Amino acid sequence: MPQVMEFKLPDLGEGLTEAEIVRWLVAVGDVVEVDQPVVEVETAKAMVEVPCPYGGVVTARFGEEGTELPVGAPLITVAVGAGSEPEPAAVAESSGSGNVLVGYGTDHSRPARRKRVARPAAMAAAPVAAVAAVTAPAPVAPAQASGPVPVISPLVRKLARDNGVDLRALRGSGPEGLILRADVEAALRTPAPAAQAAVTPVAAPEGATRIPLKGLRGAVAEKLSRSRREIPEATCWVDADATELMAARAAMNAAAGPKISVLALLARICTAALARYPELNSTVDLAANEIVRLPSVHLGFAAQTERGLVVPVVRDAQSLSPESLSAEFGRLTELARTGKLAPADLTGGTFTLNNYGVFGVDGSTPIINHPEAAMLGVGRIVDKPWVHEGQLAVRKVVQLSLTFDHRVCDGGAAGGFLRYVADCVESPAVLLRSL
Repeated sequence: MPQVMEFKLPDLGEGLTEAEIVRWLVAVGDVVEVDQPVVEVETAKAMVEVPCPYGGVVTARFGEEGTELPVGAPLITVAVGAGSEPEPAAVAESSGSGNVLVGYGTDHSRPARRKRVARPAAMAAAPVAAVAAVTAPAPVAPAQASGPVPVISPLVRKLARDNGVDLRALRGSGPEGLILRADVEAALRTPAPAAQAAVTPVAAPEGATRIPLKGLRGAVAEKLSRSRREIPEATCWVDADATELMAARAAMNAAAGPKISVLALLARICTAALARYPELNSTVDLAANEIVRLPSVHLGFAAQTERGLVVPVVRDAQSLSPESLSAEFGRLTELARTGKLAPADLTGGTFTLNNYGVFGVDGSTPIINHPEAAMLGVGRIVDKPWVHEGQLAVRKVVQLSLTFDHRVCDGGAAGGFLRYVADCVESPAVLLRSL
């Protein structure tokens, strides 16, 4: 006799607590294979296809397209053959899954297939229509000390988020520091001074359009607001003559081999500068009251997409050549444009390179990408009058700006970093001497 298994929205990683159903990939009555994607969801970080760890016949779907579900809420139920139901972890291991979702596996080598079959009589009582209402989610395992905030229930996370409570600032009263609903409610009874003022809705004139701050836009708003609240930032900038850098790039691209982007050259300069000024590749641990200098440079770069601004991350950028950096920027940019970036592609950055010159502007004072400590901004490279070797000449000039967390370093280190970057832009041989 088939056994009906319930598949719940898994933990998508990086502390994400809910996702919105964008598109169902299966219908009730379809046959699904182990690790076949069954639904496409949108989190605050990316679009994700969620694979099901069970193989069998879909008997129910929970939630219409556009519905927002918390982690742990039911997604679908699947009727599997009697005695054939394995544990999700075992399914992942036996199928060679990549384990990209917490507790579940995906094997993209399997093509997604939809087969309509007659439903067995034993399944007649199973739900057959999409269910809009969501039952209470099952608890998820407490987070490890090095992972997300230790909260066992998505409802507790939602209570904190709706009331502006920073869970990372709370000390849980549950076992092993688990944050409970009572902890959030206690924090609400004693709000921080800055949060004591009542928030009243904005009076909007007739015809005004209200756009919910949720999904990616909401995540960006929360992150930028937190950055401004927590980080005492400062910005310094300098104009640099990029003529020699552009000439060097043209010469490199004239030779056989992969083409190198300007962004890749700037990234290589950044990683060399961070090796000299490692204090800027760090983060501040408020709980421990410590500055944490990080051993690797995971370089984020700003990319504008139809969904909004995202910051994909190039892992271990300090070990990559300009050719490899250029290829990685191209790969991640294409994934960003098509909405296929995984949450892991958008998290874990230690330093951000922001090329706002693509928008046709010269300068900016960007907000630091929390919890990083600095961001290098690059304006457009344009022909300008410039004194070169004692003569007025037309040169390719760029404005470079560095926004940094004043807690991790003083102006001397920030200025030294920016000056080194400018020197490498003006004379690429400086970079060669430092390698």
